[in-house]
Amino acid sequence: MDQRVNPPATEPADLIWREGVPESARFGDVYFNRENGLSESRYVFLEPNNLPDRFTNLHSNEHFVIAETGFGTGLNFLVTWSAWRKCRPENSSILHFVSVERFPLPQEDLRKAFELWPELASLADELLTQYPHLIKGTHRLVFDGGRVRLTLSFGDLLSALSNHSFQADAWYLDGFDPSLNPEMWTDDAIKRVREHSKPGTTLATFTAVSRIRKALETNGFSVQKRPGFGRKREMLTANISSGAHTLEVPAVERVTIIGAGIAGSLLARNLAERGIPVLLIDQASAPGAAASGNPQGALYAKLGIEYNAQAELAATALSFSQRYYRPWQSDFWHPTGLLQLATTDQEVARQQRFCQRNRYPEAFLTPVDARKASALAGIEIKAPGLWFPGSGWLEPSKACQTLADHPLIDAHFNVSVALVEPDDGLWRIHDSRGGTHTTSRLVIACGHNTAEVAPVTGELRLKPIRGQITCLPESGLNLPDTVICGSKYLNPASNGQAVIGATFDLKSDNPLPTPEGHQENLDELFRMLPSLSSDRAPEPDSMAGRVAFRCTTHDYQPVSGPLHTPAGDEVKGVFLFTGLGSKGLVWAPLLAEFLADQITGQPACLPDYLARRVETRRLYRKTDA
Repeated sequence: MDQRVNPPATEPADLIWREGVPESARFGDVYFNRENGLSESRYVFLEPNNLPDRFTNLHSNEHFVIAETGFGTGLNFLVTWSAWRKCRPENSSILHFVSVERFPLPQEDLRKAFELWPELASLADELLTQYPHLIKGTHRLVFDGGRVRLTLSFGDLLSALSNHSFQADAWYLDGFDPSLNPEMWTDDAIKRVREHSKPGTTLATFTAVSRIRKALETNGFSVQKRPGFGRKREMLTANISSGAHTLEVPAVERVTIIGAGIAGSLLARNLAERGIPVLLIDQASAPGAAASGNPQGALYAKLGIEYNAQAELAATALSFSQRYYRPWQSDFWHPTGLLQLATTDQEVARQQRFCQRNRYPEAFLTPVDARKASALAGIEIKAPGLWFPGSGWLEPSKACQTLADHPLIDAHFNVSVALVEPDDGLWRIHDSRGGTHTTSRLVIACGHNTAEVAPVTGELRLKPIRGQITCLPESGLNLPDTVICGSKYLNPASNGQAVIGATFDLKSDNPLPTPEGHQENLDELFRMLPSLSSDRAPEPDSMAGRVAFRCTTHDYQPVSGPLHTPAGDEVKGVFLFTGLGSKGLVWAPLLAEFLADQITGQPACLPDYLARRVETRRLYRKTDA
């Protein structure tokens, strides 16, 4: 295989620019009408689907789903987003735009194309800011404070449609001419379009090829011809009136979340921005007081050598979290970049194998030698490593407090949950103060205490792992400008100190920092960064630190989804969000998005094969029948 397209990098579009308009060198076709691509997009897709009127008539908390078979330059998305802004009602309705692109445009080509449409400049700039790295898989982009969500899959159309859960209200069948790009217009592709449709779904496409019309009719669509745009004589529109599966999702009035750590706070904020009131309960006195209470935390994921589902989930989560935290750069998010050092022979060999088998975009990850690492960090480094320019560190407790501060979030602190029990189709929560709360949707996000609260009889395979951090005084030490990760992590200085962490104590339940824990952190730090002289550090007995208990699963993969019984039956209305381990800052934004999708019945941001990796059924031990 050509090294340029080794996974997970996706093969980019190969463009020819003629008179300022992009053409595909691979397919020999233009991306849009040369004379007026903007008018073409409105005529071919928005008008036949009657989108302005349908947008205007949406109710609060209702979502509208548009699916597209070729993202291309993103013009259709931008035109649709512009129409949504003009026509949407002043309520909590949400636009979902689901699109697939086999050969995505690099960002610089997108920017050049966007220059053709100055009236869309503000939207185009926002899309460019969030446009994902060209990594195979599915990427969720969130705009307008959560009112617009773009689910963009880089990869094969059939695979994307087979692995995603959504039902479209309208379809844009786009892509290059069927004679030039037949793989996008197969009967199987039309069948998948039908499977993602429901009674009332409409469809529009620029082509009027008889084979496409017959395939649509075979799959239950009523098809009409209409005059085409510009030089095209005809185009097709269609709708489906009956027979398609409809997913009924009851309206969500309020969601109760137990636990206000990074998982619970992110989910509460996500739901609130979708217009859903949240009751947030925590036994601590403020958000982010337990495992999320450390003063600094690194945004870091160690990616697998083989690009399998586990590595894809981690890479997707890291990319999403970098985009998600960006609005809080002047608050709790510090994108300093991150170096993952290879300080042992074993890790050097591992990183060499990783680089041989994987090709990530350089803006996401790039290998560096010791000299380059030293220049990036601002200190002497004697080991090679991997550079993550979009990563950095957060103030987790401050992040939780900021995220939980929203008018639709009703936070109750210093309240522990004594009992959760069913109550006539709802769930009744009894708290330590003698109060009760009734809810139709309950999310348990209280770390290693999850098993004590969950209303199931089986044993959930969750375990706490003690982690101790050490606060290193800034004075007298030449600390790095970036986050350094290896056997431990070291953050840049903040407020006169830098955090080293963390120990991984499988058998200890001591809630207090120990000198031995500080010594372990210091020993590993100076082995990782020998240029930091150990005689400058204070004695372990006098050092400050903190202990937190990470919640992990048996397979060290997180949990986000409906709760199930040991028999595999879904516990209706109850969800788990836990098991994030030491990578909660990376996992939580994407999995909060995914869980909010599930709770509200909106299109899922994870393909089915990744969703299975975080489901709750795997928490029970398998037993022989």
